[in-house]
Amino acid sequence: MSEYMLYLWIALFVIFLITEAVTAQLATIWFAAGALVALILELAGVESIAIQVVVFLAVSAVTLIATRPLVKKMISKKAVATNADRNVGCEAVVTEAIDNLAATGAVKINGNVWTARSVDDSPIEAGTIVITEKIDGVKMIVRRK
Repeated sequence: MSEYMLYLWIALFVIFLITEAVTAQLATIWFAAGALVALILELAGVESIAIQVVVFLAVSAVTLIATRPLVKKMISKKAVATNADRNVGCEAVVTEAIDNLAATGAVKINGNVWTARSVDDSPIEAGTIVITEKIDGVKMIVRRK
């Protein structure tokens, strides 16, 4: 049974490392650490499967709890405000009729002309005052006032 557990811990360690390498987020590194410690126990002669599994789970849990705040801080992405964001929620004037189906439309806001689309796909005539809802790429998404 001991040789079986040796290969099991090696396989789990490799699988967790490969999974970690191909994912964009930290997902299995804690389990890789647990598998490595269990593998070391197996190599050191601890033949009790129960002890190995308990140590695997304990090391995985401890490393997860110990590193989670650091990992969360590293992974969390805060939205970076741009100058264009100040235009959201403001009034704009439609300078070119907005027609989502024809992919046409423009608004002028704070002296700048933006390509515009209607939030609800309804056409909006030139000269209409609208409220900007959000920015989608380089397009201002607007609604009637």
